[in-house]
Amino acid sequence: MDSDLRIHERPTLRRPVLITAFRGWNDGGQAATLAAGTLARVWDAHTFADIDPEGFVDFQSTRPMVSLDEGMTRRIEWPETTFQAAAIPGADRDAVILIGVEPNYRWRAFNELVIGLARELGVELVVTLGALLADVPHTRPAPVTGSASDLSLVEELGLQASRYEGPTGIVGVLHDAFREAGIPSVSLWSAVPHYVSLAPSPRAARALCDRLGELLEVTIDLSELEDAEEIYAEQITEAVASDPETQAYVEELERRADTIDELIDEADLPTGESLAAELTRFLRDRDESDDDPPPAH
Repeated sequence: MDSDLRIHERPTLRRPVLITAFRGWNDGGQAATLAAGTLARVWDAHTFADIDPEGFVDFQSTRPMVSLDEGMTRRIEWPETTFQAAAIPGADRDAVILIGVEPNYRWRAFNELVIGLARELGVELVVTLGALLADVPHTRPAPVTGSASDLSLVEELGLQASRYEGPTGIVGVLHDAFREAGIPSVSLWSAVPHYVSLAPSPRAARALCDRLGELLEVTIDLSELEDAEEIYAEQITEAVASDPETQAYVEELERRADTIDELIDEADLPTGESLAAELTRFLRDRDESDDDPPPAH
């Protein structure tokens, strides 16, 4: 198992916080990994370890990519799960940023690798990032909900206790594993419009980073996400306007979102786990629709 975790150097860290994001089921609109990648860039993070994908990833479902080096040499890029270290500007602590792909196999062994390294580095807090598809409009700020591993952390950070029961992904499994390991953990989830699920969502990514900044009591430079967010909103609005039915649907979502903003505060919004349940229903209904025989001609 030790060979699965490849440590290139062992950084010296101050009161580190571990921030995780995984491509796949937990990453609607790529918002979680986009947020984590942005943090790595603006904090000038460097990679110090990675996990060998060979024992955890099904390469038929998550295929390696071929790229050209200087337009000539073909190079294979394997699915990566990397650990990056960075100083958090304006804080007396450092960050470890874990960005990877949700494993297909051996989740318990994967957890042990991550938790073992977290213990070795002296991680004091874990923040898992996730993003899920929901009935929210692209024209409004992306809602973010959070839960924590224990009641004291819930009260301290103004979050919620998890009440979700049902299917989960590696983010939920890691969140629970850290609780059992006695390492405090927080889970943040942003909502992405399901009607543009294939487009990367800088709006949801920025919302995750904003909430993380509040938790860590730091200001994060999100100018690149803000610029991308303007382009994202303009392009989707243009596409939606070309279809009257979709436009009417988005306008209804806007009315619902504005009503919620007027009537309730953030503490009463649906939890990330309830959004997960909604995503499960949405995917199940879509799969059942795909399995239906085509209409006779």
